[in-house]
Amino acid sequence: MLEHLFGSKTRVKLLQLFFRYPERAFFVRELSRLSNTQLNSVRRELANLESCDIVVRSDGKQKNDSVGTQRSKFFRLNTGSLLFGELKALLIKTQVLEEQEFINQIKTKSGNVSFFLLTGLFTNVDSVGTDILLVGTIKEQTVARLIKEYEKNSGNSVRYTIMSDKEFEERREIGDVFLYAVLESRHVTIADKYNIG
Repeated sequence: MLEHLFGSKTRVKLLQLFFRYPERAFFVRELSRLSNTQLNSVRRELANLESCDIVVRSDGKQKNDSVGTQRSKFFRLNTGSLLFGELKALLIKTQVLEEQEFINQIKTKSGNVSFFLLTGLFTNVDSVGTDILLVGTIKEQTVARLIKEYEKNSGNSVRYTIMSDKEFEERREIGDVFLYAVLESRHVTIADKYNIG
């Protein structure tokens, strides 16, 4: 969606990186690697973003870093830009839409889903050990492909757990520590044929 609005997939990837780490300075080759984009495209889009005052050149020093690299050009987000607030809101809304599309694809394409729960990354809980719990007769390769695509587009790493109905019921019956940690954590239930709530 954003690439149609901005006219450049590279520009969108760079904006997502800068807004994900607003205090961080990046050097050009690092941006190329993180966005999986050719160096010349990154340089061109950085020039565009710099001319719009969205990013600024930096010495590369972080808050706790006393050494900047002299040979590399560093760029960071200009949080004082007039466009900062509007771009941040737009990127957040786009992220929500992309998450909804991803969840819908998992729900409709991954097989016969009995139970589908989101936690971890999707609910800002770090200690659970998974971000997605899927139970049922699941097409594991399809799920792996959908998650890989989402990771590539979002820049986030997604941990997921797949169980058969039998394994899920057995784990519930014995009071499995991992399963109950997931069920008792902050979560969002997408599908629940067990009426766990």
